[in-house]
Amino acid sequence: MPDRPEETLRLRETLASIAPGTPLRDGLERILRGRTGALIVLGHDKLVDSISTGGFHLDVPFTSTGLRELAKMDGGIIIDAGITRIIKAAVHLMPDHTIPSSETGTRHRTADRVAKQTGYPVISVSQSMQIIAAYVGETRHVLEDSGQILSRANQALATLERYKMRLDEVASTLSALEIEDLVTVRDVAVVAQRLEMVTRIAREIEDYVLELGTDGRLLSLQLEELVTGVDAERELVIRDYLPRGRRSKSPEELLAQLEALSATELVDPAATARVLGLSDGEHLDGAVAPRGYRLLAKVPRLPVTVVDRLVDHFGTLQKLLSASIDDLQAVEGVGELRARSVREGLSRLAESTILERYV
Repeated sequence: MPDRPEETLRLRETLASIAPGTPLRDGLERILRGRTGALIVLGHDKLVDSISTGGFHLDVPFTSTGLRELAKMDGGIIIDAGITRIIKAAVHLMPDHTIPSSETGTRHRTADRVAKQTGYPVISVSQSMQIIAAYVGETRHVLEDSGQILSRANQALATLERYKMRLDEVASTLSALEIEDLVTVRDVAVVAQRLEMVTRIAREIEDYVLELGTDGRLLSLQLEELVTGVDAERELVIRDYLPRGRRSKSPEELLAQLEALSATELVDPAATARVLGLSDGEHLDGAVAPRGYRLLAKVPRLPVTVVDRLVDHFGTLQKLLSASIDDLQAVEGVGELRARSVREGLSRLAESTILERYV
């Protein structure tokens, strides 16, 4: 995927429109099987018209069989951006020849330049090489066989399962240490590090699911089961250990900085600790105190607004754990029933977490 967010989004949208199970993908595969080539522009406006000459103006409903028949003629095919109508066929496309392109074949070079000049995705089907390539902005993406993508996706899924198991272990350890008030910078950094690793692998698999279309349904279900709750956990960890002060950054800013870490930096807990603002990267054994967001999030039926008020009132998890029902009732929005529920919920969580760690 390209580095530019806008281009990444456009490429993802294009891949979704040509994934297995879509009418456009059916048409492209018919063209491949028929051993003919094609040049297809997915969008139409005055700029596209200005670089088009000749051909036929059709403006007919899009069908995969119609696309296959029109590809038998020389020239490009222009489809509307919604892929609902075929606007023109047998068109000679003449993009600006000064636009740089590293492509060598005439059809691929034209597709590359048209995509860069118009901003619309362009699909090129190679007759000789039997490949389908999508050009989106500066990016060229060659479509692969579903079997190859599934093979890589399953390898990534197996890796994700191992990382998720390790994440569950370190997150459980962090919870026990929080209750015992023994958390160090290293403990927090390792959990944040593992959360980011799992998120990155999940995003890679999401790209595979997108490209697989209907062939990726089972993969999508497996992925969802593995990563449910991970995004929420990432934010809770950040909020629990967010440095105090006027110059402190928002959770969103810290998450963005974590995402910006390179793969090499991410494997180093010191680099993660620096991003979180918990350490200068040298001293990872210093003690830190959680605010209590992670533990309170596990208390059933506790609204987010009440969680925020409890954290604001008590300041640290240890004060929350030692608070009586009367102390909890002093917080706005916490009546006797809810105070009792919070007190019992925290006690059960503390007991089960400690038992899980030492038994």
